[in-house]
Amino acid sequence: MNNICFLNSTRFWGGGEKIHFDYAIKFRDRGYNVCFAASQGNLLAEKAYQNKFSVFHITLKNLSFLNPIKYLRLIRFYRKQNIDAVIISASHDTKVGAIAAKMAGVKKIILYRALAAPVKNRFLNRYLYKRVFTHVIANSLETRRTMLLELTSITKDDVAIVYQGLDIRSIDDQEINQMNFGKDQFIIGNAGRLTAQKGQHYLIDIAKQLKSKNLNFKIVIAGTGELETSLREKINNEQLTNEVELIGFTDDVNSFMHSIDVFALTSEWEGFGYVLAEAMIAHKPLVAFNITSNPELIEEGKNGFLLDFGDTMAFADKLYLLANEKDLRIKMGDSGREIVEKRFQLDQIISDFEKCIKQPTTKVTT
Repeated sequence: MNNICFLNSTRFWGGGEKIHFDYAIKFRDRGYNVCFAASQGNLLAEKAYQNKFSVFHITLKNLSFLNPIKYLRLIRFYRKQNIDAVIISASHDTKVGAIAAKMAGVKKIILYRALAAPVKNRFLNRYLYKRVFTHVIANSLETRRTMLLELTSITKDDVAIVYQGLDIRSIDDQEINQMNFGKDQFIIGNAGRLTAQKGQHYLIDIAKQLKSKNLNFKIVIAGTGELETSLREKINNEQLTNEVELIGFTDDVNSFMHSIDVFALTSEWEGFGYVLAEAMIAHKPLVAFNITSNPELIEEGKNGFLLDFGDTMAFADKLYLLANEKDLRIKMGDSGREIVEKRFQLDQIISDFEKCIKQPTTKVTT
């Protein structure tokens, strides 16, 4: 298994794209020949070019599996590059990308699933998971649980668990540029695409609760997305422009995390809370809803708090507690750093991933 292709035609840059890029770097460092199949002009392709990876341009959408030209282009690419293993994550890439790989004779066809949602029990999905993918890997226990809720062709014994890893040493080496979000204010951070899944509207409700407690605070939200306009309207309507700020996309996440006091995640679901791990690296305590994979990163009362989903009053109470208990913030932040060092170091995760895909299949029990 010398030649590895990361297939990812997603147009935006998100957690899945960062994982593909970081893993590609590490696999290349270990002596593999690594290339990308990605959409022309997207940030992943640009970063790949900048780091001297070969990039094959392909754009896949939900209905691309009906287009034979897409299959032919990928088959020729796989064969020309003598690809031994292809790694796919995005749902819209799986059909064409995996079937073309099988037709091209690729030995390892690997799904690294990060989406904590059921896989529809359709014929094509049953075929893909049973006959096409040689390895199915989930990035959390919750991702594995939810993906199998409807799918009948495989069981949990067919799905390995390999958590997402972070290059902690590289992150620590980055220059920290302090972001001044507010003088003498308690800064609550949130980062993610402005979408329904991320639930940033809950933060506005939480801000109302904190304002009623006369706390000197600011909630800063990093990210862009389709809900930006509606979120701004809600902030204005609730007269919270001094308390909640949308700062847009930032590519300096480490500096962002070091510039806040606590990280608050209001997502409705997460496959793996990568952004939680990023906050843990920066010694920040966490507050989040007790849903999906969040309990796999947050140990209640040790490195953060988990609240019943949608309970913004209890959420605000925990943030208020942390605002007034600096020693508790420090203790929780240090505990979070210890947890991420023990469980999510990228080099160890890559070793686990490598060991998994070197096996003939992922018929394992985790």
